[in-house]
Amino acid sequence: MEETSGWVKVRTPDDYPGWMRLTVLRRLRPGELPYASAGNVVQVSSLMANVYHEPNVTKHAPLLTLPYEVRLEVNAERGSASGRWLEVRLPDGRLGWIQRGDVEPPPQPLTIPQSITLARRFLGVTYLWGGRSAFGYDCSGFTQMLVRARGIEMPRDAALEAAWQGVVPVERKHLRPGDLLFFGESRITHTGMYIGRGEFIHDTTHGHPGVQISRLSDEPWTKLLVTCRRVR
Repeated sequence: MEETSGWVKVRTPDDYPGWMRLTVLRRLRPGELPYASAGNVVQVSSLMANVYHEPNVTKHAPLLTLPYEVRLEVNAERGSASGRWLEVRLPDGRLGWIQRGDVEPPPQPLTIPQSITLARRFLGVTYLWGGRSAFGYDCSGFTQMLVRARGIEMPRDAALEAAWQGVVPVERKHLRPGDLLFFGESRITHTGMYIGRGEFIHDTTHGHPGVQISRLSDEPWTKLLVTCRRVR
């Protein structure tokens, strides 16, 4: 969108603007597809996965650690080798090895029950303001990821999610698992996903920072609930 003094202003797929250093980006050549958008691609399915210089976990420290959802290109020359390892090509052209148990083919959209099962895997993952990966989520980043797992891309911030055209209002007494909850005082500042039986899962700093399950009838949540939404 804009470039100045070594910085570029970008817009993410969820329509979120921000600035990045040009040194961490690579311009695509004419006709070049974005990294891991086609071909033999796998996605990190563990909460965290290490990439190594060689197929061995003890000889060297990891080349890098990747969070859930990161996509990787499998090296066509050696990626089909048998055993527990896959060789992958990184965005900067380097090669590394990742264990097969940490990745899977890009998954199909999840059902609501499957997304709730996924959400529970993140219990205890730390809260990070602005975070949207397993290194740390904030409330809207966590909810956005769960809805994205259902094949739907929604906005980034809680207030924007509540106002999004992809959701419809639902009364509290008619809540179903998978519905989204929005909290606040003078304005919406927090969100979570209803999982049934009066409980919801969210990433919050209340009590202890991180992904946790709370009861909607408990304080402060019952008084802070502003509105409920159902994804269309």
